Amino acid sequence: MAVSIKDQAAVVGIGATPYYNRGQSYPEESELSMACKAILYALEDAGLTVADLDGFALYSHGYEPAELAAALGMREVRFCAEITGGGGASGGSLGLAAAAIHAGMANVVVTLMTLQQHNRRLGGSSVDTGSGGQRLTYGDASLGIASPYGAFTSNDGLLGPGHAAALITRRHMHLYGTKREHFAEVCISTRENAIRRPTSVMKTPLTLDDYFSARIIAEPLCLFDFTLETDGAVAAITVSADRAKDLRQPPVYITGSAHGGIGRTGPLNWKWLQMPDDDLVSSGSRMAAKRMYEMAGVGPQDVDVALIYDNFSPMVVMQLEDYGFCAKGEGGPFVADGNIRWKTGTIPVNTHGGNLSEGYVIGMTHVREAVEQLRGTAVNQVDGAEIALVTGGTSLLPMSGTLLRR
Repeated sequence: MAVSIKDQAAVVGIGATPYYNRGQSYPEESELSMACKAILYALEDAGLTVADLDGFALYSHGYEPAELAAALGMREVRFCAEITGGGGASGGSLGLAAAAIHAGMANVVVTLMTLQQHNRRLGGSSVDTGSGGQRLTYGDASLGIASPYGAFTSNDGLLGPGHAAALITRRHMHLYGTKREHFAEVCISTRENAIRRPTSVMKTPLTLDDYFSARIIAEPLCLFDFTLETDGAVAAITVSADRAKDLRQPPVYITGSAHGGIGRTGPLNWKWLQMPDDDLVSSGSRMAAKRMYEMAGVGPQDVDVALIYDNFSPMVVMQLEDYGFCAKGEGGPFVADGNIRWKTGTIPVNTHGGNLSEGYVIGMTHVREAVEQLRGTAVNQVDGAEIALVTGGTSLLPMSGTLLRR
């Protein structure tokens, strides 16, 4: 029988700074100060201290763990690892923490994301893509050398993830009749959720007229289809299931987690776009979703609330398909029928407002909301929520998903 991390670890603490509009956290805060604050808040939430903390399970971090450990005054770091990729790893980072706990490599592990965009520099051959703080690197510009990957893709005109997402979206529309009205429903429903949440950056109601009046960024995607650009930090503390029973908060168990994807092409690699339609016109999450459900011993019908990484609204539609909430190609009609709405939907989605409306901290706001939902303390509480899905974004490897239960 395969060794599994199912229910072997639990999230016991959540901490977060305020979410700021892009660059507005500076100069009062730095990435380091926000990271430390989020961790300290999460430890306090759990009833723990820095003296207990001994592990990092990270993704897309913007600082050296050694710097963070020194600033916190940690006694010893027993585990320090990072999942590759950007937002695609956000859900899977909890699985990394659970694996460290289950293996006995650490006792108290923090998963953290900090984002401050004031100091994002354009250095060497890096390009700020403008969506989600993603950066693309093409070899060593100082030497005039491009990597094989960079040389192959440098002339395709896809300067950022939004351009590639637009092409994938257009193909989905062509194959399945998906409409911009379907993407609008994702944006409008999550905005309604954000309005009720005090932490949200966006609190102005969004109408269908507003959506269709917005400027096009990368056709067919308009301004509201793109994630926000914000600053902030969110941290989650994970311990063993046994230790979790004696701490301040009710345990939220990590019951299934997987990360990875299609190795032969790199799912939704944003630059290659050479996959067959079945792989291309998707979120790239089906393999991780299948393994996650198998580990947890449940299916999509058992999920009560879904926190789906929404870097672009069409990727919510495609993830609903890949995670089994509806059939392939039926994501558009599924959302149009109100299925993702809080209170009335069959599977409430992004009850906090998501990356599109609450704030963009590269997926960690989704983890925070999942924990609050299962504690029963969420602002837009789903009645009787027992199982929450948290997904990572659609970009580079890995894609990831985690199921949490109370």
